[in-house]
Amino acid sequence: MAYIQAGEFRKGITFEMDGKVMVITEFLHVKPGKGAAFVRTKIRDVINGGLLDKTFNPTEKFELAHIERKSLEYLYTDGELFYFMDPESYEQTALNEESVSEALMFVKENMKVDIEFFKGKPFSVMPPNFVELLITFCEPGIKGNTSQGVTKPATLETGYILQVPLFVNEGDTIRVDTRNGSYMSRV
Repeated sequence: MAYIQAGEFRKGITFEMDGKVMVITEFLHVKPGKGAAFVRTKIRDVINGGLLDKTFNPTEKFELAHIERKSLEYLYTDGELFYFMDPESYEQTALNEESVSEALMFVKENMKVDIEFFKGKPFSVMPPNFVELLITFCEPGIKGNTSQGVTKPATLETGYILQVPLFVNEGDTIRVDTRNGSYMSRV
């Protein structure tokens, strides 16, 4: 088993603490003028998503957590569970809404997503960074309103609502950045 000291913490490192798997979202190595150095962090529980501000002694040791990532295809939902399939083995994985709710704002059936596993148990779904989705509802742009940067709300085929430029219309397919949920371009 591999271990890491708090003094070696970097963003994105996953480790086990108090029986939970944590990922470092922010860190700062602090060396005050008086007293011992310490590491100030923001860590997130990868299973339940809880955030925690914690300060560590740089010599504290933690066991590294191995997170496995697989590319699976989203199949369908039965209302309670969401089903994903491994395209190589045809093995299906079912996840509850809590695990997939944020990702499904950008995912439609038959789309490939990355699913993270810890000790064989899936806990997180990550859509591709960029997706192309159809606008199912959007008010028409108002003629003459051409001032810079004016936007209007648009509803995508997944139900997600985002701001788009006035020239984008209902029925258009657009490219969306899933990392921040923003409009990129028309397709």
